[in-house]
Amino acid sequence: MNSTQHQIAFLFASLVLAVTMAACESQPDSKQNTEQTSQAIQEVMKAQQAAWNRGDIEGFMNGYERAETTTFVSGDDIMRGWQTVLDRYKQRYNSPGLMGSLTFSELEIRPLSPSYALANGRWQLTRSNDTPHGRFTLLFRQTSAGWRIVQDTTTSATP
Repeated sequence: MNSTQHQIAFLFASLVLAVTMAACESQPDSKQNTEQTSQAIQEVMKAQQAAWNRGDIEGFMNGYERAETTTFVSGDDIMRGWQTVLDRYKQRYNSPGLMGSLTFSELEIRPLSPSYALANGRWQLTRSNDTPHGRFTLLFRQTSAGWRIVQDTTTSATP
């Protein structure tokens, strides 16, 4: 190998080493960001669950972005707008007996970017006469108010 080839090989090896070190250094930050996002979204959902269980539908709705673009899909229905979704909840769950006790479980959170994350999980209402349940997929967006749901697709399991 001549001097020029040695220099090229050295530069190539240096470049590979630099890229590898940069990738290794970014992994903890990426993992830390993923954990921070996951924890922040779990806190939003815990607050929603607590609000629901004390009969506070508006408190539950604080987990959603207050925007006309907020979307809720359930069954064959699609609703757009934070106020529309709030009105639906108030109409459908107009008494403590209908609200029951809400539990979220099997929560999986996957950041998609610094501003968006996807959450999948199960929901269940425990009421005196029944226990409706199903699954949900939530699209969260990082807003000035924190992580908020911008798209909610909820399914109900049929017995």
